[in-house]
Amino acid sequence: MPLEPYARGGTWWCKGRVELDGRAITGYLRCSTGASSEAGAREWIAEETARLRKRHLLGEDAEALTFEQAVLLYPAKPDDAARLIRILPHFEGRTCASITPRELRALGPQILPDAATDTWWREIVTPVRAVINNAHDEGKCPPIRVKGYSAKERIEQDAARGKRSRVEKEPADRAWLDAFTAQADPWNAALAEFMFETAARVGQAVALQPADLDLPRGRVLLPAAKGHPAQWVAISSAMVARLANLKAKQPRARRGGQRLEARVFGYASPTSMHDRWRRICKAAGIAYIAPHAAGRHGFYTEMRVRQGLDPITAARAGRWSDPVLPDRIYAHSDADERVLRERAGTNPVHVAPQKVLKRRKSGADS
Repeated sequence: MPLEPYARGGTWWCKGRVELDGRAITGYLRCSTGASSEAGAREWIAEETARLRKRHLLGEDAEALTFEQAVLLYPAKPDDAARLIRILPHFEGRTCASITPRELRALGPQILPDAATDTWWREIVTPVRAVINNAHDEGKCPPIRVKGYSAKERIEQDAARGKRSRVEKEPADRAWLDAFTAQADPWNAALAEFMFETAARVGQAVALQPADLDLPRGRVLLPAAKGHPAQWVAISSAMVARLANLKAKQPRARRGGQRLEARVFGYASPTSMHDRWRRICKAAGIAYIAPHAAGRHGFYTEMRVRQGLDPITAARAGRWSDPVLPDRIYAHSDADERVLRERAGTNPVHVAPQKVLKRRKSGADS
């Protein structure tokens, strides 16, 4: 009997034998797939069956790929490469197949003891998992699935480091934006307005070049981001006038100091404006709001909460493919909690119940 899934509590397990050409190549197996759905369990069974068949045909060498070798197979971007360089010494000489999910999750506290669990996941778990699963796609080793850190673990780590993680972002509103733009130089003022109006990500806005502007048609070509292709986005007539009067600048590269191609807002990278924004906020006497929160969070809160736009239209305008996600993450309430408590605490007006007149029973209704 080949491996078949079955539900056990909230998890799907499997039982049976792995077969090859109608002949069993393993003993009877009964184990958890770690999946919460039948589809996930069948996917796990397919991958595990392929792995065991390959090991049967090729021997144990099929699982002998070391983590260092897997890293060389992985097309790492510069940020990923920097993370992997820090992780490599902890898995020196280890095969990918020998690295367990529990061990990987425990590596975060070792490397970054003062970081939040979200940082552990992003800086440690995600790159290692990507390397191993990329090697698995090449048929070099088994895949790895890692359970995320629980809310209890996150709270305990926040208490240990004395700092709260997942602090709710503060979106910009029109008053904040007016104060910011009044104090800012033309490039930063235009950048803040542009992100608030279009919900563009910081990286997309910073990457804009003069060739990406089609001002006669009132539109801008935003670069690809987060799985979405590059696309034309409409802008208001006020934004058309602002960009038409904005002279593009050539920023300097962080390394080498050479001049880059002209950028609409004059920045070389998505992190270049933070110090400048802090100074502008201080001079304007307003709270510092990071560019992403001011722009993308500000846009959705403005459309959805303050102007009452329906979630489908608001999500489409901000280029979210799933309208549920922005409501959960990007919509922030502007309500004063004290006002809400006053409403809940007021004594309602009690209206005396009306007397109910009962009909006197008799032998027959009159």
